[in-house]
Order: sequence, then C-alpha cells, then structure tokens
Amino acid sequence: MRSTFKVLFYIKKSTKKKDGTAPIIARISVNGKMAQFSTKQYIKITEWSVSLGKVKGRSSEAMATNSLLEEIKTSIHKTYNELIRKEITVTSEKVKNTFLGIGQEQFFLMELFEDSNNLLKKQIGINKSKATYQKAEVCKRHLSNYLKTEYKRTDIDLREINHSFIVGFETFLNVQCGCNANTTAKFIQKFKSIVLIAQKNGWIQTDPFANYRISIKKVDRGYLNDDELKSIMQKSFSSERLERVRDIFIFSCYTGLAYIDIKNLRQEHITKGFDGNLWINTKRQKTSVKTVVPLLDIAQMILDKYKGLPNSVLLPIPTNQKTNQYLKEIADVCGINKNLTFHLARHTFATTITLSKGVPIESVSKMLGHTNIKTTQIYARITNEKISSDMQMLSKKLNCS
Repeated sequence: MRSTFKVLFYIKKSTKKKDGTAPIIARISVNGKMAQFSTKQYIKITEWSVSLGKVKGRSSEAMATNSLLEEIKTSIHKTYNELIRKEITVTSEKVKNTFLGIGQEQFFLMELFEDSNNLLKKQIGINKSKATYQKAEVCKRHLSNYLKTEYKRTDIDLREINHSFIVGFETFLNVQCGCNANTTAKFIQKFKSIVLIAQKNGWIQTDPFANYRISIKKVDRGYLNDDELKSIMQKSFSSERLERVRDIFIFSCYTGLAYIDIKNLRQEHITKGFDGNLWINTKRQKTSVKTVVPLLDIAQMILDKYKGLPNSVLLPIPTNQKTNQYLKEIADVCGINKNLTFHLARHTFATTITLSKGVPIESVSKMLGHTNIKTTQIYARITNEKISSDMQMLSKKLNCS
C-alpha cells in the first residue's frame, strides 16, 4: 500500500534573529513521521501566511521566495517517487537525506568540467588541437557565469541539472553572451558531453537532455569565385605586409590547408610523389588526419618566392588575428564585398578550385583531410560557372552527333 506523504513549510519563530526574520523550515511527513530541515531562507514573521504555507503578497521578493519553495517541494516529491520505485520501505528521514545528499557522494558540474578540460589540455598536439581546448574553456566560463548570475552559486550538484537548467543556459548564451544559434548549439553540445561523462560513470541516473533537442542550422559556406580570386592574385600592393598575406592566402586557396597547418608547414612536408611530382604530405593539427595534396604550379611559385626562411619555415605567416585583419584591407583594396577571412581560402579550394572544375568529391575530401565525406558535401554546391561549362560541353557533343 502506498504511504501517506506530505511536504509543508513553516516559520521557526523560536530562532528569530535580531532583525525580526526567522528561517523557513521544510517539513517532510511519511506515514505520520516527520523529518525537517532549513531552506536557508529568512523572512519577517509578519510576512508569513500560516494557512497558505508561503510568503504573503505579490512583491518581487515574495514571489522569488515562493518560487524557490515550490522548486524545493517539487524536488522533494521527485525524490520521494524515485525512492518508492527503488525501495520497499521509504521513511521521511530517508527522503530528507536523499534530497540533501546526506550519506551520498556528491559530484559537481564545474569540478567535472575542470577535470575534463585538464585532460583535453594534455592531449593538445597529440590528438586534440589548441582551438578545441580553448572552445571548451570558453564554454566552461559561460557555464560558470550562468551559475553565478542565475543561481548565485559557483557550482551545482550534477543531480540538480534538469531541462529547466539547460533551457536557462541556452537563453543565457543567446541573451547575455550574444551567441548566435549555431554557436549556442555548439556550447550546449559541449555541456552535454560533460553530463554524458557523469552518466557513463553512474554519477547521475537520468538524462537531463532526454527531452531537449540540439539543433544546428545549415550555413552557406562563403568562397571566392574565379574573378574575385583573379583580382586578388593580380593586384599590386604597395605594402609588403599585404603582399605577404595575399600570397599566403592564395597558397591556401590552391592547397586547401588551414591557417595552423600552413604555419606548421616545413620543408620535410614537401615530398616527391609516385608520379614524380611534388606533393604536400602532412597532418591536420585539428584532427591529426593525414593530408596529401599535389603541389600546383601557383602554390609552388609562392613557396619559391619565400625560399630560404630560417628553421625550415616555408611561409612568413603572421598571427591569425593579424592575418584576418590584413585580409579585410585586401578585400577593400580589391573591391570584394565579402567577409574575407583566412578560412575562406579553404572553402575556395573546395568549391572554386576543385569541385567546380570537376574534381571528384572523394579526392577533395582526401585532400582536405576530412574524416567523413559528409563534411565535404557541405561545399558541393553547383555554381553558375559549372552549369555553364557543363552545358557548353553538352552543346558540343550534340553538334558533333
């Protein structure tokens, strides 16, 4: 037979403080036997409604306190129901101790996040990139700020994380941090991976993400077309710094290498292939996946231009921040109305240099160092130039037949 169970709140007048406030006590009753604990909330005795078991009035303070009491009550009910499913006999003391975590080892979100990031840091340069670690650190910082802002706490027991907490963090990222939809989704994904660690270790029994869906919107990857690429290549710059950045950007457009992989590129990575031609043979720092790219003439000319740099460095590449800053200047000078960033060169290699010229997507995927061809398919758009070229070839075939 199901036991009788009640939760109520009352003011403990006997421990009234000098300022006239007294603590609000939660009382749990199971089959007439009671257990109680302080909610850590204090109010003036005159503001308490004995009949309603909550704070009087509609002030913001009263509503906030009553909302907290309701959350406590809901959590105690949830604890009781979970114990009923697991136990033969449930007592008020057992409900209280389980709710408060007494006698149970506690595991905290930020502590687990810190441990996870420390492990990630040790893997930098082995199978993780510095950028991956830095993104995880940013996510941890946002979570910490969320806890301080919305919960007035520095950490939270993993068992307290629920759907409401997740939705609240999503809203915090959107509103307080100004993150767009996809950036927010990426941070939520990282947060979920931390919760998954707790689940796999048996520290939490239920999945708080069970009814939460992470949605990533498809983004049209920008790229330069042939005319835009030509205008940058043929432009004469009076500034040596702009000329250097232009050359390195063009090198990326014709090799598909990311910024960090060009920065790490050394003479030993240029090897003679089975076909007698020179190839770039390296690994992507981001994924440690092997990348092999034939060295096209334009890329070779750029390497020849900067031959003789110290420490086997092949190209004089500045910091990523400076590079992208100079690319904005190059876009203005060349009249290109696009957000010119270094990573746009990689997109240009995929779209304009290879796929639109008929290079099979499997080959492009291999050269880009993608672990999944679905990643490469993001770039597999059909440009107007490709349609025009294909139809001209069709027209020639029809005329010859």
